[in-house]
Amino acid sequence: MSEEIVNKVAQSSLSTLDLEDYFPKEEIVLFDLKPYLFMEKILREKEFRTSLQNIEWAQYQDKIVAVTCSVDAIIPLWSYMLIAVNLQPFAKEIIMGDEQTALQQTFLSRIAAIDLGEFTDKRVVVKGCGDLPVGGFAYMEIAKRLRPVVKSIMYGEPCSTVPVYKKK
Repeated sequence: MSEEIVNKVAQSSLSTLDLEDYFPKEEIVLFDLKPYLFMEKILREKEFRTSLQNIEWAQYQDKIVAVTCSVDAIIPLWSYMLIAVNLQPFAKEIIMGDEQTALQQTFLSRIAAIDLGEFTDKRVVVKGCGDLPVGGFAYMEIAKRLRPVVKSIMYGEPCSTVPVYKKK
C-alpha cells in the first residue's frame, strides 16, 4: 500500500514575490563629465556644447546611464540638463550618480511600480537566496509597500520561511 505524496507548499495559499524579477538587467554605464572639462576643473560652455555634439549618443541605446563627475569641479546645473536632453532619445534610464546609485534608483522605481492588488489580504513570501545581488534596500522597500495590504510577510522559500509581519 503506497501513500500518495502531497505537495503541501503547492496547495498552500502563499503568494511568492521574487525581487529578482524587478532587478535591472540592462547594462549600466557611466557618463563622466571629467573629459569634457578644461584642465579637468572648469566647464567652458562653448567647448562643452561642441564636445556633446561630437558624441555618438546611440552607444547608450537601451542602457541605464549614470551621470557623474569624478573630479571636484564646479558644474553648472544646466549642463546636466543638456546631457539628459541628448541621452533621453537613447537611454533606458538616466540617473544622477554612480553605477550603484543608478542600479538602486532603477530597482526602487520598479518596485514602486508593482501592482499590490494581487497581494491584498494574502500571505506573501518574499523570495530570498537568489542569483542576483538584491540589496537590503530592496527588501526594506517591498516590506514597506506590502505591509498595509497583506495578511503576512515572510522571507525565504515557501518550504522554509522567516516570519516578518503578521496582521493582528
